[in-house]
Amino acid sequence: MQKERAHILVVDDDLRLRNLLQRYLQENGFIVTGACDAENARMFLQQYRFNLLIVDVMMPNESGIEFLQKLRRDSDVPAIVLTAMGTTEDRICGLEAGADDYLPKPFEPKELVLRINNILRRVPEAKADNASVLKMGDCVYDMNKKEFRHKQEGIIHITPVEQMILSILGQKSGQIFTRERLAEMLGSGQNPRSIDVQITRLRKKIETDSKNPRYLQTVRGKGYMLLTE
Repeated sequence: MQKERAHILVVDDDLRLRNLLQRYLQENGFIVTGACDAENARMFLQQYRFNLLIVDVMMPNESGIEFLQKLRRDSDVPAIVLTAMGTTEDRICGLEAGADDYLPKPFEPKELVLRINNILRRVPEAKADNASVLKMGDCVYDMNKKEFRHKQEGIIHITPVEQMILSILGQKSGQIFTRERLAEMLGSGQNPRSIDVQITRLRKKIETDSKNPRYLQTVRGKGYMLLTE
């Protein structure tokens, strides 16, 4: 059986470099998605499962270091930091933020591919596909296919935001997420009040009795969590 190709997310505000990296990595057998900044990257991270990130340090609004620090609260996906600042102090800062490797600009593309392959060899094989399927009573949500299905009613439409909420909570089943944290991860103008509305709508699709939820639960004074079977 052919081995599944690794999916890499390149996060860099430099369009020319981002396109060059995408093209070169694709030519070397990788699936590549490009993000122009940290917020754009978070959107993709909720939609797809990546094997590795390549993150530029100097980006507007939110630096690559800040992005990694926030990412490491919820994810251990491997990351390589790219930066024009190559001092020892800069490298230490990147590694402390959660980077697995550090490559100063300018760099040789072949070296980047070697570093990517070295990291991927050290990462345990991904769990079976059924690990991406959330079972909640009569409902099943496939995080890869973005498909929500009810035992009796068949496929039920859920919005992109609802898909993202299920993916965030489902990847950390049993972990509590505050409304503020969910709003931050969802981006796109979301706020704590809108999160409450989204949860209420989603709960009506999941729960037999939405007023007494079994799966999408509210933890008083803390936030929300998803319990799966």
